[in-house]
Amino acid sequence: MKCATVAIIGRPSAGKSTLLNTICEMKVSITASTPQTTRNAIRGIYTDSRGQLIFTDTPGFHLSEKTLNKRLQETALRSLEESDAVLYILDSKRSAGEEELALVSHIAKIKTPVVCVINKADIIRDSEEEAAKAFLAEHLPGRPVLKASAKLDEGVDEILIELFKLAPEGELLYPPDAYTDQNLEFRISEIIREKAINLVTEEIPHAIYVTIEDIEHTEATNTIWVRAAIIVERDTQKGIVVGKGGANITKIRKGAEPEIRQIFPGKKLRLDLRVKAQDKWRNNSVVLDKILR
Repeated sequence: MKCATVAIIGRPSAGKSTLLNTICEMKVSITASTPQTTRNAIRGIYTDSRGQLIFTDTPGFHLSEKTLNKRLQETALRSLEESDAVLYILDSKRSAGEEELALVSHIAKIKTPVVCVINKADIIRDSEEEAAKAFLAEHLPGRPVLKASAKLDEGVDEILIELFKLAPEGELLYPPDAYTDQNLEFRISEIIREKAINLVTEEIPHAIYVTIEDIEHTEATNTIWVRAAIIVERDTQKGIVVGKGGANITKIRKGAEPEIRQIFPGKKLRLDLRVKAQDKWRNNSVVLDKILR
């Protein structure tokens, strides 16, 4: 058997989280149209007869001097050195700019084996594909280059074949049926955060984090009670998340409940959501230490 840890890295919205979910055939990492919504190193686990691959979906690499963004960048780069292999996802629909060049310069320096994936193959033009291949040949020569569509599950088998070639022999680190090692509170908070950030626009998605205040099981009614708080930075943002007459918070709750129920099969679910404002939390190191784990 083979076993390897694999860091998935790329710029925001390159399709890293979608690829991880496709590989694991489960919702492991949240996805959103808003760039840079992955904040933590999210682990997803794939196991078959060849062995086990433990993937880490890293925050999108983004150059910024903001405290939160710098912490996210550190998390992404740290994963490069800590893994057995790196899966570099290149968005074929975007031209390489300063951020892409900065990222590949980091990747080029590491000793860890790298597999390059040109993503969004379902919508790529020939000229875009050639530009992506030329960019990789110049900046990451000698690394295998694959083409895939994470959204349509195309090219994923080829990615797995290449990664298992790089994987060392070893015992499984997780049970064969495991697909993530996230704890219960984190999984629930991420589901709620995904529904919230997909409902609001502009800067608000990045100003949101979710904290689970209580999870309680009432045996008499076989009901799981989850009480959570959606935290924003300003009272004006709070009003937008709640919505007129509570319309938005109701949509968030109804969107999150079906996915949370999958975590508690056979049980009823009651989800209580509140929205609170915490001024400038993205520059608060205590808060960041709590949510960036």
